[in-house]
Amino acid sequence: MNAVCCVVAPAISVLLPAYNAAQTIAPALRSVQRQSEADWECVVVDDGSADDTPRIVAGFARADARVRLVPRSHGGIVAALQTGLRECRAKLIARFDADDLMSRRRLELQRLLLEQNPALSAVGCHVRLFPRATLRERRIMYEKWLGSLRTPEQLEREAFVECPVAHPTLLVRREVLLDFGYRDRGWPEDYDLVLRILASGRRIGIVPRRLLHWRDSASRLSRVCGNYSIPAFVECKAEFLASGFLAASERYLLWGFGDTGKALANALARRGKYPAAIIELHPRRLGQLIRRVPVLAPSALLDLPPRPLVVSVAGLRPRSEIRAALAAMGFRELRDYVCAA
Repeated sequence: MNAVCCVVAPAISVLLPAYNAAQTIAPALRSVQRQSEADWECVVVDDGSADDTPRIVAGFARADARVRLVPRSHGGIVAALQTGLRECRAKLIARFDADDLMSRRRLELQRLLLEQNPALSAVGCHVRLFPRATLRERRIMYEKWLGSLRTPEQLEREAFVECPVAHPTLLVRREVLLDFGYRDRGWPEDYDLVLRILASGRRIGIVPRRLLHWRDSASRLSRVCGNYSIPAFVECKAEFLASGFLAASERYLLWGFGDTGKALANALARRGKYPAAIIELHPRRLGQLIRRVPVLAPSALLDLPPRPLVVSVAGLRPRSEIRAALAAMGFRELRDYVCAA
């Protein structure tokens, strides 16, 4: 009698693209091996590395059958992610990068949250950036802001301020990630994925614990590739605002015309969306015309024809004050206005 061998898929596939990561890939993989959740496979896509990355990963794979090396010629992060996605067998797919470290209970706690909340399509977690000594102030503020987000509602509300979840922290249901996939539009593929998931009406949750140590270095892709520049982020935001919140209106109201608001207005104009009025607090601007539209005080909002309002003001405190003022006037976030910094 012939025995039939059935290969049982693991609970979680860790999708890990790697390129010239010989200095960091070993501790990254060891952090996966230390997980309290042991039912995983780690699909390491070597994107044509010219260093010892494939040799190191192959060593892990020989010693631990849960680690799989998938070699490919160099094609960039999106191509590597798409290759790895096709290799993942589990119903849950965890993103991870070759220079980061997982806390021991990351996979366990994220899997638990998804199992307890069928309405969630994905979950992230909070992060701890390292090494601390070289962190720039902007990165520290981003880490703090990410740590302030604890619910799907907060995450959706903040989606156009910054990317509201660190991509290497995501645990995504397989069918969702296969549905959306990764694409290269000239802006961050991770932010693009998050905005597409949210635009579809799906929800992303957060485990409010620091379960990923997120390495910040001068060679990190987000530092050296133009797809992750501030102008690229602005273009990404504008694309989704134009096709989503502003889809039904050519004209919108813009609160704020500093560097942040000006850059967003320019990007929206390239998509056929133009401000009908600019809301400002600066006394020298009030009553003036900017780009042939009036500059008005916030109190004028109650007298203007109803239009979607985009609040493009940098800084947590100013946005909090604006949100409070708009709530007092009866405006509802995500219905009447969005914040986009």
